[in-house]
Amino acid sequence: MMVAFRLPANSRVHRGKTWPAPAACSHLKQFRVYRWNPDAGDNPVQDVFSVDLDQCGPMVLDALIKIKNEIDSTLTFRRSCREGVCGSCAMNIDGYNHLACTTPIAAIKDDVRIYPLNHVPVIKDLVVDLSHLYAQHRLIKPWLQTDTPPPPDRERPQSIAERAQIDGYWECILCFCCTSACPSWWWNGDRYLGPAVLLQAYRWIVDSRDEATEQRLDDLHDPFRLYRCHTIMNCTATCPKGLNPGKAIGLN
Repeated sequence: MMVAFRLPANSRVHRGKTWPAPAACSHLKQFRVYRWNPDAGDNPVQDVFSVDLDQCGPMVLDALIKIKNEIDSTLTFRRSCREGVCGSCAMNIDGYNHLACTTPIAAIKDDVRIYPLNHVPVIKDLVVDLSHLYAQHRLIKPWLQTDTPPPPDRERPQSIAERAQIDGYWECILCFCCTSACPSWWWNGDRYLGPAVLLQAYRWIVDSRDEATEQRLDDLHDPFRLYRCHTIMNCTATCPKGLNPGKAIGLN
C-alpha cells in the first residue's frame, strides 16, 4: 500500500491567512492550500479557505476555481481539460498524488489539504517546474522510429493482437503523479528516469510498428536509467488512470 505524503507537524510550512467563511452557509468545507510566492521572499505558508459546497461543483478542482474566482485571485495552479485527460491539475491532495479534476470532495472526510506534487521544484503555489521531467521524457525518443517507408495508400498495419500490446501504456497522460510519488526517483532523479518515462519507453518498445527496439533497449541499459527501480509500487497505487507503471518497468 502506498504511504501518504503528509508534512510533519514541525514543517516549515507555517499557518498563513485564514479567509473569512461565507455567511449563512450550512455546508462548509475547509481547504488548506499550500502558498508560496518566490517574489515575496517569504517562507511557504498554508492558507485556509472555507467553501460553500452547496454552491460548488463536486471535484477538488471546482473548489480551487471557486476560491480563485471568488476569494483570492492570486491563487496559482494549472488546469485545462477538467476531464482527467490533460494531466495539468496533478497535485498532492490529502497526502496522495491525484488529479484535482477527478478527485471528489466528498471522498475526503476532514479538511482538504492541497500541496504541489512532492519532490518537484515549486514555481508558485501549486505550480511545479516539470522541465527536468520533460527532458527525461525526450531522452527516450517518444515517437515512432522506422527505416522502411509506410504503405503508399494506408497507415502502417497492425493486427488486433499487436494493437492490444500497447493497451495500458498509451493511455498515460504524463501527469507525473507516479514519478512524484516514487522514492527511487526522489533519491536518484538526476539519472533514474522514473515510472512515467519508463512506462512511455515500454509503450514504444512493444509497438509492433516501431523498428528501433534494439536501440531503445540499449539506451535503457544503464545502471541508473532503468535499474534503480526498487518495486515500491507507489507509482501504480497513485496513477489516476489506473495504469501499472511498475509492470512496464519490469517488462522493459
